[in-house]
Amino acid sequence: MSPRSAKRGARISAPEVTQVSVRGFWLKLDGAEHFVAFAEFPFFRVAPVQSLFRVRRPAEGHLRWPDLDVDLELDSIREPARYPLVSKVATARVHETAGRPERSRAAANKKATPRRQARSRAR
Repeated sequence: MSPRSAKRGARISAPEVTQVSVRGFWLKLDGAEHFVAFAEFPFFRVAPVQSLFRVRRPAEGHLRWPDLDVDLELDSIREPARYPLVSKVATARVHETAGRPERSRAAANKKATPRRQARSRAR
């Protein structure tokens, strides 16, 4: 008589971000790759790329990005049409920063103080 092992649970693999582009990133999970579009998940667009790679899987259907304080159900990535709620505030902030040209550090530090305004009026 051979001893029997207990029934194995569901197979859970660690999530892995494999590629990042301007439109989103690819997430490899359980042998399949899923595209996470920035249009549907705008909070990832403004995140540092390094933070996208730090993804955890605390439970079978749950993904967590601890650096970004983002928790998502795996179903929302697999079928985003079923989860249409997107934060209007986050989307507005993303569009606002996307259209703004980047300023140099010197220009950002050069603020319009009352003294500088007075000098420019005198000229």
